[in-house]
Amino acid sequence: MDKYSILIVDDEEMIRRLIAKYAVYEGHTVTEAGDGMEAVRLCRENTYDIMIIDIMMPELDGFSACREIRRFTDMPIIMLSARGEEYDKINGFELGVDDYVVKPFSPKELMLRIEAVMKRVGGRKLSGIREEASGNEVISLADGGLKADLTARIVYVDGERADMTPKEYDLFFYMLKNKNIALTREKLICEVWGYDYFGDDRTLDTHIKLLRKSLGRYSGFIVTLRGVGYRFDVES
Repeated sequence: MDKYSILIVDDEEMIRRLIAKYAVYEGHTVTEAGDGMEAVRLCRENTYDIMIIDIMMPELDGFSACREIRRFTDMPIIMLSARGEEYDKINGFELGVDDYVVKPFSPKELMLRIEAVMKRVGGRKLSGIREEASGNEVISLADGGLKADLTARIVYVDGERADMTPKEYDLFFYMLKNKNIALTREKLICEVWGYDYFGDDRTLDTHIKLLRKSLGRYSGFIVTLRGVGYRFDVES
């Protein structure tokens, strides 16, 4: 198992120490921060492999801290929360958070999630897409209204560049490369998140919602197959 430099951000010292205990036991190096302001400062001054951050904190909450940190680094982030509302998850994923864990949680499971996230983001690209592209492979749909540059990982909606998270790009490009094919939920999770994904499968539904929002009036290309999964239907 690889060893990582982990930044743990939580205003509850007991939780920080619990996570740190398990992380150090597995050979990782740990830095702790008690609030969002300290987390931003540390990320500006140092480089970490991954950050685990709570939402509800004094000085600067987790969402605001992540928004600021995302301005200068795409370091993987796992967000912690005592709440499991879909709004919190959507907000986190829109900020580019890689995983979301609801308290109370198992420290051992959190270590597995760290390992899974690090494997998934190890290059920020979906296997089999960029390697197949020769030059700039651009797919154009809806009379050019929707364009996807697979090589540069850029999507244009009516001439405007879409602002997507890394996982939205992965999901969109995978569905696009498998257009007009029924893709089961299990298939999408395995191919986009990885076979070792430990998260809630509702994460897929949340990202589908985010992707549809990013595609604007072309969201109808993503068809829900009840009881099965989804299909990117270019004939819709």
